[in-house]
Amino acid sequence: MPDAGARQEAIEKIRRLPQQLEELISGLSPQDLTARTLPHEWTVAQNVHHIADSHINSYVRCKLMATEENPTLKPYDEGAWALLSDGSSADLSDSLALLKALHARWVRFWEDLPDDAWQRTGQHPESGPVTLARQLELYVEHGEAHLDQIRRTLAARKEDPGA
Repeated sequence: MPDAGARQEAIEKIRRLPQQLEELISGLSPQDLTARTLPHEWTVAQNVHHIADSHINSYVRCKLMATEENPTLKPYDEGAWALLSDGSSADLSDSLALLKALHARWVRFWEDLPDDAWQRTGQHPESGPVTLARQLELYVEHGEAHLDQIRRTLAARKEDPGA
């Protein structure tokens, strides 16, 4: 991330994600949330729960990177997590509340991060070294990708309500 302006724009995207997600899923029925509409894609509910799970993991990784020298960043099996009851339930209230609170903390973390900390690294066993600057970029992209996946799922459901 080249400059402070780009960082602030990315931080604003992190700030807005929970609200965007709430607006996107507002008024959906439990059937809409749990329908397997697109082959090889998660349900809307699984996407929402996954964003919470993934962003919790990233937040912890960021804190480790900010406070330790090149820590190992533990991977997890996101597909297995999505199959657990708390990762697939139509009740999204806990994940949405968690995302709202988590993103508020994460934004504070990013906004208060000293300039010299942005290049601090962590070592991910599957994808290699990552800086805090790159972690911010990755999770902006991650949130946007899942918003897009939910939009595609909802559009396909509208085209084929019986799916």
